[in-house]
Amino acid sequence: MIYFLAAVAAIAGFLFGYDEGIIAVARPLLDKDFPMDPLVGGFMTAAVPLGALIAASIAGRITDRFGRRRALMAAAALFTLGSLMAASITAVWMLILARLILGLAIGLAAVTAPLYISETAPLRIRGALVSTYQLAITVGILVSYLTGLAIDAEADIPWNDDGMWRLMFALGALPGLLFFVGLVFLPESPRWLILKGFAAEARTSLQRLRGAASAVGGEFDEIVSTARAEVGKKSGYKALLEPKIRPAVIVGAGLFFLQQLSGINAVIYYAPEIFNRAGFDNTSTQILATVGIGTVNLLTTVLAMYLIDKVGRRPLLILGFVGTSATMLTIAVAVVNPALVPSWVIIVALMLYIASFAISIGPLPHVLMSEIFPLRARGPGMSMASISNWGFNFVVVFTFPLMLAGPGLAFTFTLFSVICLGGIIFTLTRVPETTGHSLEAIEDHLNSGKPFASLRREVHVRTAAEIRRK
Repeated sequence: MIYFLAAVAAIAGFLFGYDEGIIAVARPLLDKDFPMDPLVGGFMTAAVPLGALIAASIAGRITDRFGRRRALMAAAALFTLGSLMAASITAVWMLILARLILGLAIGLAAVTAPLYISETAPLRIRGALVSTYQLAITVGILVSYLTGLAIDAEADIPWNDDGMWRLMFALGALPGLLFFVGLVFLPESPRWLILKGFAAEARTSLQRLRGAASAVGGEFDEIVSTARAEVGKKSGYKALLEPKIRPAVIVGAGLFFLQQLSGINAVIYYAPEIFNRAGFDNTSTQILATVGIGTVNLLTTVLAMYLIDKVGRRPLLILGFVGTSATMLTIAVAVVNPALVPSWVIIVALMLYIASFAISIGPLPHVLMSEIFPLRARGPGMSMASISNWGFNFVVVFTFPLMLAGPGLAFTFTLFSVICLGGIIFTLTRVPETTGHSLEAIEDHLNSGKPFASLRREVHVRTAAEIRRK
């Protein structure tokens, strides 16, 4: 059941990745029917992260009030609606509205899907299962790129130029419907049920997830015990202002700030343009190289899923920030001195950048934000982290074309490189190692008032009771 749950919840990630990548490959065909100047085109592209930012600001309240499962069902309905609207537009403003709706779906799902998976997953594979959300994003991006490659290969077919982009947008409705249907068969999060006082339903949910009544006794008791200890304390957004919880807010929002300012969405949204600036002016070569980026992104994310619960969160974060900083600087140097650095170096550097991101900075903020907040503030806490995610996503996507036209590619990528260096310092001084700790044990450490980053990896399961005894 838990693997089925993770797979269904991760469809939200696929839809995000598909909607993120498809606009890049559909844009040349779309421009023939609806030409857009850079300002309108930039806002149309940025409508998705803008919608996600709006949804992220209310996602915590929605998930806490209505439950994780029903919040995801609402996101699935919005995904389907937005995809169908984008496929049937008759004006640019309609496309902007459709992508805004898709952004609302993505923002709601980006908070709820990792939260839902984390609260239902067994500790030993929690990191890997939460990472299925990021894996699904990479699959969605790759599928969108492959769609563009297929269209380019069939460019001479007459119907290819006549509304083919409508089909590309409409295809997003199919996984949206599959997402909704799959959620019908899933249980609600047992931790949310405990939070709302439905102990009997929570036990039943946990038994369905673990497959046997005998397998839930200790875990269920720990969830109940931790929830009882939180009775009478502030909950929701008010709890995020407490000094003891503030370190978790800093880590959650800080990691997503660093993720977005590492330059990933500039690469994903504008990969063909980057290759063009690097001297690859052939459209087929640009699309093929972009597909290569999507493939590396997918394969390295699979590797990350294997390593997250074995190597640990902090070592992977440091590795990722080192790799992204070095590769971004390499690209900047190559653009400044094209005569000294072969163009193929840019492709290699971009591939290594994607690998460094996908093994670390891509999945880990989603994993950590689902682990570090206490139950009474988990929904709002993840919502705040997601606001950071989508707010800076919007800033990067909207300003990147302006940065290319102004300071240029070299300056922009140098800036990204410096920010990634800052990520190393942030990880060493702020980020806890949650590997080997139950959600309740992490919460207990946070409430202890000790430096959050002093939480270190345990090679065995660490319960809240063990934390208190120590």
